[in-house]
Amino acid sequence: MRLGELEKLLLNYLWKEKLADAKQVHSHFELTRGGSLNTIQSTLDRLYKKGLLSRTKCGYAYTYSPAVERKELLGSLITDITQELAKNDSDAILEAFIDISTQLDEKSLQRLEDLIATRKNNTGKGK
Repeated sequence: MRLGELEKLLLNYLWKEKLADAKQVHSHFELTRGGSLNTIQSTLDRLYKKGLLSRTKCGYAYTYSPAVERKELLGSLITDITQELAKNDSDAILEAFIDISTQLDEKSLQRLEDLIATRKNNTGKGK
């Protein structure tokens, strides 16, 4: 799955706000980004059709909310891109991951080590 720049902006906005209609989203981005209400509406509809947003009819408009958590989407996107580009080259995936990890602070690196240790323990127990 590919996401355009506006799609990413709208997802981030809805993860933060939890619930909004197209007019609320447009009002938020109107001054900083520009663009028409129609563009916002069609982008929200595209995200809904991709299964990333849920929507509820409220009068004549839809109210949108995230259908997936941020970490769930990140995991899916990372899996898609690594399968597409690295295929079965786990060394390339690990090397890229190490390159990314150089941008992490100490607290995040410790969290990563903890997650790896937990994964190793769970794998050793037959999970």
